[in-house]
Amino acid sequence: MNKTKWGVIGLGKIAVKFCTDLKVVEGAELYAVASRNLQKAEEFAKEHNATKAFGAYEEMLQDKNVEVVYIATPHVFHLEHTLLSLSYKKAVLCEKPFAINKSQVQEMIAAAKKENVFLMEAMWTEFLPHFEALKEIVHSGKYGAIKNIRADFGFVTKFDADSRLFNKALGGGSLLDIGVYPVFLALSLLGDPHKISALASIGKTGVDEDCDITFEYPENVLAHLHSTVQKNTPTTANIQLEKAKIIVHTRFHEPSSLTIISEGKEITKEFGVTTHGYNFEAAHVQEMLKQGRTESDKMTFRKSLQLIELLDKVRADIQLEY
Repeated sequence: MNKTKWGVIGLGKIAVKFCTDLKVVEGAELYAVASRNLQKAEEFAKEHNATKAFGAYEEMLQDKNVEVVYIATPHVFHLEHTLLSLSYKKAVLCEKPFAINKSQVQEMIAAAKKENVFLMEAMWTEFLPHFEALKEIVHSGKYGAIKNIRADFGFVTKFDADSRLFNKALGGGSLLDIGVYPVFLALSLLGDPHKISALASIGKTGVDEDCDITFEYPENVLAHLHSTVQKNTPTTANIQLEKAKIIVHTRFHEPSSLTIISEGKEITKEFGVTTHGYNFEAAHVQEMLKQGRTESDKMTFRKSLQLIELLDKVRADIQLEY
C-alpha cells in the first residue's frame, strides 16, 4: 500500500501534536518537515521519525515525493505559505484560522481552484467524534430547537509583547487564536446570525486580550461566546434546547464528552479518544485525496468563508485591524 507522504511547514507546539497523531493514521507517512532553521527541522525530524528535514519551506516543496502539506505557521503567514504550496501542486491542510481576513481566504480558495489542488482549513474540531455526535443530536430535532448557546475559551498567559498571542504583526489576540472555536460552534449549530455585537479589552500591543461576543438569531435565540487570555475559564459549551440541555465538557473544542440532561435524567457519552485528536482531520484529508477531491465535503470552502466572515465582523465591531 502506497502511503500518503506528508510535509509539515512550521514546527511549533501544534505541529508536535499533529505529527504525534499522524502516527496512528492508517496510510500516513511523515515524510518531510521544514523550518527556517535547519537545525530545528533536523531535531524535529529525528524526534518524529520524518525522513527528510529542510531549512527552507520552498526546498521541501520542491521535493516531488511530498504529496500534502500541513501548514502550522502563525496566522499572518497562512496566505503566503498556502499559495506557495499550491503553486507546487501540493495538497494543503492549513491551520485555523484559515487566514487573517475574508479576502485572503478567497484568494487561497481561488488559487486552489486554479491549480486544481486540494485545500482545507484545519478546523480539527469538525472531525472529532464528540462534535460529530453533538451535531447529530442537535440537528435530529429530538430535543427540539436550540434556545441559547454559551461557550467560552480562556486561559491565563504571561504577557510577552513579542509572542504570537500578543504580537499584532503575527495576528495576535484571543479572537483569532481561541475565540474562533466558540464562533465555529455557534456557526455549526445555528448557522449565520442576523446580528453580531462584541466588546473587547484591547491590550497595550493593540490586540484583544478579552472578547465577549453575542450572536442573535430569529425567535430570540442567542449565542454568548467568550475568549480571553487574561483568565482561566471553564472552556465548556452549554446548549439549551427546548427539551434538554447538552453540556460539552472541558475543553469542548478538543476530544471531550457530552452530558445530556432531559426530564430529570443525565446521560454522559464518552468517546474513548486517546490521541490529541488531530488524526481525524488527517484521515479525512487522505480520504478526500483518495477520492480525487479538491475540496472537503465536510469542512467546505463555504464553511470556511462563513467562519472568516463572522470573525471579520467581530473584529470590525471591536475595531481591531491588522
